[in-house]
Amino acid sequence: MLGNFTYHNPTKLIFGKDALASLAAELTPYNTIQLVYGSGSIRRFGIYNQVVETLRAAGKTIVEDSGVMPNPTIEKLREGAQIARDNDVDFILAVGGGSCVDYAKAVAVSKDLPAGEDPWDVYFDRFEEPAADREVVPVGSVLTMVGTGSEMNRGSVITNRELGRKIGHVFTDERVSPRFAVLNPEFTYTVPRYQMVAGIFDIMNHITEQYFSGEDDNTSDYLSEGLMRSLLCSSRAANRDPQDYEARSNIMWTATWALNTLVSRGKSTDWMVHMLGQAVGGYTNATHGMTLAAVSLPYYRHILPYGLDKFKRFAVQVWGVDPADKTDLQTAEEGLAAMEGWMKELGLTMNTSALGVTEDMLEGLADVTIHLTGGYKDLDREEILQIFRESLG
Repeated sequence: MLGNFTYHNPTKLIFGKDALASLAAELTPYNTIQLVYGSGSIRRFGIYNQVVETLRAAGKTIVEDSGVMPNPTIEKLREGAQIARDNDVDFILAVGGGSCVDYAKAVAVSKDLPAGEDPWDVYFDRFEEPAADREVVPVGSVLTMVGTGSEMNRGSVITNRELGRKIGHVFTDERVSPRFAVLNPEFTYTVPRYQMVAGIFDIMNHITEQYFSGEDDNTSDYLSEGLMRSLLCSSRAANRDPQDYEARSNIMWTATWALNTLVSRGKSTDWMVHMLGQAVGGYTNATHGMTLAAVSLPYYRHILPYGLDKFKRFAVQVWGVDPADKTDLQTAEEGLAAMEGWMKELGLTMNTSALGVTEDMLEGLADVTIHLTGGYKDLDREEILQIFRESLG
């Protein structure tokens, strides 16, 4: 562990089939709750009624904020911030997946913005932090879809369709951290298989974004390898039977640890697959996990020669590739081939053409891709274009 770091995560996790029973106690200090959710699936499966009955029994005032889309837009964020202001809410409860939690955090930091300040400009263009003297509304979640890890981190991703941009901001202000997350694996049964497998790949990619960097022997990488091996086992079981509780519970727990900053301690991180995928999402409004799946293999095959030792280790330790009588390159390539086979087994989208990307979009995608330098290769614009071309399939 060569890097200097501090690790602290204030989010309380409440896990299991009876987790929702703790919700009222967690909300004791608060009175007016902005209830954030999406298109209505939580109503169809009874989760909405369970949450609302809990809030009413606890004497809370409920302010509805529904209609959060899979890629929350800046227009929706402005609307949510106005709801928070008009009702002087003192807590935001997100019931749904990562999009709802991301949106809730963005509303939390936008409620108390000065008049004339737009949340897109402040937080997703200039990447400012909330002013110390401005309120950040506390946030909590009842999770119904896993993948993003948003329930235990300070990240928020918002889309500006007018600009064709999808931008993530990982806040440093601890006030943005959710106070708690209610994690009942049975609630994840409500999502369609397409969303389930997209979330599974989002989990895998969160881990690989933090794994494929650095040259030292780092404990964080051993943790990542264990999480990835667990995910391979549980994802296959869930793909066979989406109501396999053991598999879905392991996936839910892995998702949380994949992106609560634990496995990035003491090392640099990459995140270029997310930058490429978010560019695609900004143009096409495609499902986040599927955009990552569509660009990941072209990207990893491109950078493999620059991080050969780690890609060989990935092949052996995660995918069980036997390196005997093989060159390091052959072993590493076999590892990526094994990952590709697993992705196809799950039914992931394997190219960006299937998500609506066309050749004439590539220059624009390259223009909006944020350039990061924490991985094994510092990409230039032509390399980014090449990866996008290869991602078309």
